[in-house]
Amino acid sequence: MTAEPVAVPHVVNVDLAGRTALVTGGGSGIGRACALRLAAAGATVLVVDRNVESAKLVAAEAGGHAIGVDLADVAAVDRLDADVDIVVNNAGLQHVAPVQEFPVERFEYIQRVMVEAPFLLIRRALPHMYARRWGRIVNISSVHGLRASPYKAAYVAAKHALEGLSKVVALEGAAHGVTANCINPAYVRTALVESQIADQAATHGIPESEVIEKIMLVRAAVKRLIEPDEVAELMAYLCSPPAAFLTGASIALDGGWTAN
Repeated sequence: MTAEPVAVPHVVNVDLAGRTALVTGGGSGIGRACALRLAAAGATVLVVDRNVESAKLVAAEAGGHAIGVDLADVAAVDRLDADVDIVVNNAGLQHVAPVQEFPVERFEYIQRVMVEAPFLLIRRALPHMYARRWGRIVNISSVHGLRASPYKAAYVAAKHALEGLSKVVALEGAAHGVTANCINPAYVRTALVESQIADQAATHGIPESEVIEKIMLVRAAVKRLIEPDEVAELMAYLCSPPAAFLTGASIALDGGWTAN
C-alpha cells in the first residue's frame, strides 16, 4: 500500500476489568484492533462479525467470545446479548459509484449495517449501562462523517447519520454516566481500503498504483495511511477516566484532512 506499518504502543492507562465490550466488525481491521485493545485493558470482549471464522480467531486472541451475524439482519441483531458496558460500532462496507448508477439495494444494505444496526445495539445496551451508571459508546465513523467525496453516496450518508445518532445518545446518556463519541479516521490500513483501490482507479481513470497517493492521501497533511492500532488507542482513551467529560464529540483522526 504505502510505507511500512507504524508500531503503536499502548500508552493509555485504562483498567476495564469487570467490563464487557461488544465490537462489531471485530474480525478484522479496526474492529480487530479495538477488540484486542479492550482485552488488553481487562475487558471481556464479544467479537461480532459476519465472518464467524474471523471472529473466532480474534476472540481466541482476546480471550473473548465470537458471534457470527450479518448486521443487516434486524432480527439477528435484536437477538444479540446487549448487556454490555462498552459498544464499539465499527462494522462497515463501501460501494463506489455515481449517484445515478448507485444500486438501490446496495444503498439500503449499507444503511442497515451502518445506521440501523448501531441504533438497535445502542438502544438495547443503554438500560444496562444506565443501571450501572457507566457506559461507553464509541462509534467508528469516518472523515466522511464530516466531509463528502464523490461516488460514495451510501457511505457518506450512513456516516453522517451515525454522527447525529451519536450526539443524541450523548445528550440522553449524560445524566446516567454514559458517553457517546465518534472517531473520524481518514484512510486506515485495512482490507476495506484495499478493496476500494480497483474501483477508485476505474472511476477516476487512473492506474491502481496511483490511487493511494492521488485520491486517498491528497487532502491529508500527513501523507500515510492510519494504522488500526492508532484508532484503537484513541478508542481506549475514550473509555478511560480522563475522558468521562468527553461526550458528543467527533474526533478527527485524519492527518489534517479537515483542516483544509
